[in-house]
Amino acid sequence: MGKSRLEAFSDGVIAIIITIMVLEMKAPHGSELADLLPVAPTFLTYILSYVYVGLYWNNHHHLFQVVQKVSGGVLWANLHLLFWLSLIPFVTHWLGENHFTAWPTALYGVVLCMAAIAHYILSRTLLAVHDGGNKKLADALGRDYKGKLSVVVYAVAIGLAFVLPAVSLALYALMAAVWLIPDRRIEHVIEK
Repeated sequence: MGKSRLEAFSDGVIAIIITIMVLEMKAPHGSELADLLPVAPTFLTYILSYVYVGLYWNNHHHLFQVVQKVSGGVLWANLHLLFWLSLIPFVTHWLGENHFTAWPTALYGVVLCMAAIAHYILSRTLLAVHDGGNKKLADALGRDYKGKLSVVVYAVAIGLAFVLPAVSLALYALMAAVWLIPDRRIEHVIEK
């Protein structure tokens, strides 16, 4: 089956996720610049989450540039990814409202880790649909070192959240920065 409905649905869900995140942010009471300080944790968490949702949208878009067909398994794998992404507004709000305490920081990492695992499952399911015959997709995915590294770093950060939540947050930000560095594999494959 074609991929267009999957792409359109995914784009819509991701747009809604970003909209929900921004609607969760409440304006401070007062008109002074100092009145922004109490909402700073929520705003900083929103920025990080916005970057993550943007990264997933970007990678999802690139992934489907080298795919021509999907299967029922791909549809379910994609829904699995969208499920974890849909939890980002909740954990973003909880983390920001509780000023980066242990449990919200850990749960934020769980959602990031599960989204990374779901993205890996989606990419491997796409490869299975093509029975290894889509050389472009296989070349574009490569060994996925960044994806595997992400899961390991998230797992470490989840554990650290109970001891050093600030370090966990720094690791989440570091992984976002790693993913912001463009991965040219898919673009090179498309250009060939």
